[in-house]
Amino acid sequence: MAGRMRVAAAALLLALAACAALPSRTAANKISINWKPNTNYSDWVAQHSPFYKDDWLVFYYTAGQADVVQVDEAGYNKCDASNAIYNYSKGRTFAFQLNETKTYYFICSYGYCFGGMRLAIKTEKLPPPSLPPSASHRSAAAAFARSHAAVIFYAVALLAVLLRVV
Repeated sequence: MAGRMRVAAAALLLALAACAALPSRTAANKISINWKPNTNYSDWVAQHSPFYKDDWLVFYYTAGQADVVQVDEAGYNKCDASNAIYNYSKGRTFAFQLNETKTYYFICSYGYCFGGMRLAIKTEKLPPPSLPPSASHRSAAAAFARSHAAVIFYAVALLAVLLRVV
C-alpha cells in the first residue's frame, strides 16, 4: 500500500513538473481590438505583440462610424482603400484570422486613418515547444530554474511531505 502511494506521489510530481515546463502558448489566441478614432495603433501593436499564425483579431467598432478594410502596404501608407483586399462595415464586430505568416494591413476608410486608425500586424510561426536542456543550453536551463523556482520548491516540498506520510 505504501509503495503505491509513493508511486502515485511521484507520478503527481512528474505531471506537475511537466505542466510547468510547457510553453505558455500552444494554440491560437483571440485578440480584441477596440477600433476607434484617435488611437495610436502603433503603440497598441507594441503592447500586444507577438502575433502568431492562426491568431484571431476581433475588431469592435461603432456601426456606421467606422469600418475595417484590409489593404496592401501601399494602401496602408497612403490611407487608401480604393484597392481593398477586404472591406467589412456591417454590424459592430469583425473577426479576422491571421492564417499566414506575413504582415497584414488594416485601415478605417471613414477618414480616421490619417489620424492613426490603421494597423500593421506582422505574424510569425508559433514557436515549437521547448526541448529538454542540453549541455549547450545550460544558461536556458538556469533561467528556467530561476523563473520556476517557487513551483519546483513547492513540488519538492509536497513530495517530501507525501513520502513521510506513507
